[in-house]
Amino acid sequence: MAKEIILYNLADNVTDEQYKDFVTKEKGPLLDSLSSVKKFELVKIVGAATGEIPYKYVGILHLSSLDEFYQKDAPSQKFQDFLAKWKPMTSSFHILFGEEIY
Repeated sequence: MAKEIILYNLADNVTDEQYKDFVTKEKGPLLDSLSSVKKFELVKIVGAATGEIPYKYVGILHLSSLDEFYQKDAPSQKFQDFLAKWKPMTSSFHILFGEEIY
């Protein structure tokens, strides 16, 4: 199964509580509604073995296909509207793509 993994921090003006509310009411339901998304997970990082936490949030999209996501869902108006609202809430994000091997 294809995965998109997004590592990011919140913008200085966004609290964890505000973001949790946004994810619960808007982000999660929207991502789960996309045809290529099989599951969306969001993990808030609370610790690290090295002590340093470069990214506080990890979003994981379980996708039926990267191609389907980027050719159909990502260009859709509802996803673009979501991005316009989400991007100002975050800072220093990094996007990775992969395939599940186990």
